[in-house]
Amino acid sequence: MSYQTALVALSDPTRRLVFEHLRQGPQSVGKIAADMPVSRPAVSQHLAVLKRAGLVGDRAEGTRRVYYIDPHGLAAIRMWLDQFWDQALSGFKAELEKEKEGPNK
Repeated sequence: MSYQTALVALSDPTRRLVFEHLRQGPQSVGKIAADMPVSRPAVSQHLAVLKRAGLVGDRAEGTRRVYYIDPHGLAAIRMWLDQFWDQALSGFKAELEKEKEGPNK
């Protein structure tokens, strides 16, 4: 998946909250919904969008589905963000080198 798809999926505040709940580890829809201001069916819909975006995965545990953050899905966002970090560090390094050289150079 692309970083754009992931960012669009996370642009919804409720969906972002569902995603953030999974930082604590794999959870069932019912467990996530218990801490949410929306219904269990709404949580399921948000999880489906996050799954299509590649941000979460799921697995069967008995009769329920357990959702978890998919690190591969986060890779696209991370690579996109890293380009800004790399550019910022390069710019910072160039400025420090200018300061070291002094005003006469």
